[in-house]
Amino acid sequence: MIRRLVAVALASLALAACGSVSPGTALSRWSTSSALPSAISQLTLDARHALSALETPSMTSAQLHTVCAVLDFETLQANASLPTPDGQTTNLLSSAYTDLGSGANECYDAGHSTAKRTRAVDFLHHAGAELAEARARVAAVTAKS
Repeated sequence: MIRRLVAVALASLALAACGSVSPGTALSRWSTSSALPSAISQLTLDARHALSALETPSMTSAQLHTVCAVLDFETLQANASLPTPDGQTTNLLSSAYTDLGSGANECYDAGHSTAKRTRAVDFLHHAGAELAEARARVAAVTAKS
């Protein structure tokens, strides 16, 4: 009986050792499998396009709807890949995606409202800073692997 318990314990330890990876390796693998670099690049491009549209007073509501719906869709796709293996990275990306989504929704409803356009721009600028911070966090953690 004791031999079985010892054998099970040793087998469990051996299996656990096989499955453990460093936090940097785990985040690196997640980043690759979730296509994080291309997602951030696409979100940045979409946000810039939305910012340009919001800062163009002649942009119609229909045009804003199109631009902002694309940003919202891309944001939802990126958000679906969360959580990451790193809690801080998850929090940073979640905040960025929340602000991108809020900016996209505000943009969608902005029409000719200067106040709503300004609010959408603020969300998008804040999200850009959060994406940059998340990218830096990923680089720092994965450099340790």
